[in-house]
Amino acid sequence: MIEFRNEPLTDFSKTENRQAMQAALEKVKSQFGREYLLIVGGEQIYTPQKIKSINPGNLEQIVGYVSQADQTLADKAMAAAWHRFADRQFTDPCERAGYLFKAAAAMRRRKFEFANWMIYEVGKNWVEADADVAEAIDFLEYYGRESIRLHEAKQLVPYAGEDNRLTYIPLGVGIIIPPWNFPLAILVGTTVSAVVTGNTVLLKPASPSPIIAAKFVGLMEEIGLPPGVINLVPGSGQEIGDFLVEHPKTRFISFTGSKEVGLRINERAAKTAPGQIWIKRLVAEMGGKDAIVVDESADPMEAAIGIVQSAFGFQGQKCSAGSRAIVHKNLYETVLEKVTELTNSLQIGLPEENCPVGPVIDAQVYRKILGYIEIGKTEGRLVTGGGKANGPGYYIQPTIFADVKENARVMKEEIFGPVLAFCKADSFEHAVAIFNNTEYGLTGSLYSNSRPHLEYARKHMHCGNLYFNYLLLFTQAKVVSERL
Repeated sequence: MIEFRNEPLTDFSKTENRQAMQAALEKVKSQFGREYLLIVGGEQIYTPQKIKSINPGNLEQIVGYVSQADQTLADKAMAAAWHRFADRQFTDPCERAGYLFKAAAAMRRRKFEFANWMIYEVGKNWVEADADVAEAIDFLEYYGRESIRLHEAKQLVPYAGEDNRLTYIPLGVGIIIPPWNFPLAILVGTTVSAVVTGNTVLLKPASPSPIIAAKFVGLMEEIGLPPGVINLVPGSGQEIGDFLVEHPKTRFISFTGSKEVGLRINERAAKTAPGQIWIKRLVAEMGGKDAIVVDESADPMEAAIGIVQSAFGFQGQKCSAGSRAIVHKNLYETVLEKVTELTNSLQIGLPEENCPVGPVIDAQVYRKILGYIEIGKTEGRLVTGGGKANGPGYYIQPTIFADVKENARVMKEEIFGPVLAFCKADSFEHAVAIFNNTEYGLTGSLYSNSRPHLEYARKHMHCGNLYFNYLLLFTQAKVVSERL
């Protein structure tokens, strides 16, 4: 087994890659309007209730229809998953990892196809969609290797007369609830990290991106993953989301999404249901209000480029998006001017045409972002943007507010859209204090050429890391001691 390496991103400056992408665009477009079924224990199930997937960049295009599960079918999927877990938990770790390696190879061959489903279903441009597929492949390759490593013999403290061994055993059946903004990468990562450690899962994709989920589950079937390991159960949160979270047979839940939904899941999962014999485990990643701090020693253009890429990449629809720019007063106007100039040069248009700024995901999000823009107009100085953009979908102008106070709503609340707030800091320490003035703590960035400030930031900028190892969260340590 070769050493893990990140999947390379596609170089679209090469003619052959652009041509391959265009061909995949046409191939995917030719499949619009098809119906996709539930997959429960390997059985495809049709339901009259459908999720209609619409292209957010062109509302006249229906990407497809996906059968929607009700509580009866969700319960059937739970039973199928537990039935498969009975033998799945004892399969060889190398065998389980092998499925991930096969899936990575298959996805690599269909890289442009998967990217284009995201272009049409969630509005990513070529670069964002390509990176999403690359990250999904990384998860398959990395978690396959980590699972093998996890099951290697562990060195324990020796004790005379005993043979002591530590292993990690799977938990059981879990519920995977991924987000729509990384509809392949995070879906793949959260799903395969659970199944490669011996668990079986019910995959409930986000309502705006069920077809991408169906394509992934179809790929896993193609490479021979046994039926019942991954059960595809699209459906509404109200209909089956709470039902599955509260189900007494649910062993763990892996969720990525909003703070409000995550806290709701945490509350409901914590309540013991009749017949439940364990404490449910919850793995939750719940948004961010990330910031970029610019010290007076920084390169203004370098900082400006980073701010624009972070704030407006995929229309700011990332929990890692830098929606706050906290700039030292001596560099504030310079950075603001450069960020504004770069932002005004961004082209808004169809993702399939690889425009830098595309649509936001749906009507509800569209209205929410526009509402926050109106709030921002009362909290700061509108520099650019400030409203709807022309186009056949949910397009919003990249918007910048300057001179925003640190306690303003647009500085503290997650907007999840192309809205950037600029805040002036009196000193570097003040900038770090503003950075920490939020309930979120996902990611952060600092531009500085001062070594003391970099060291200060290591200790005082409170944020974590988006990427972490899931595998131990889906296992239970087990020590067996045998007296010799």
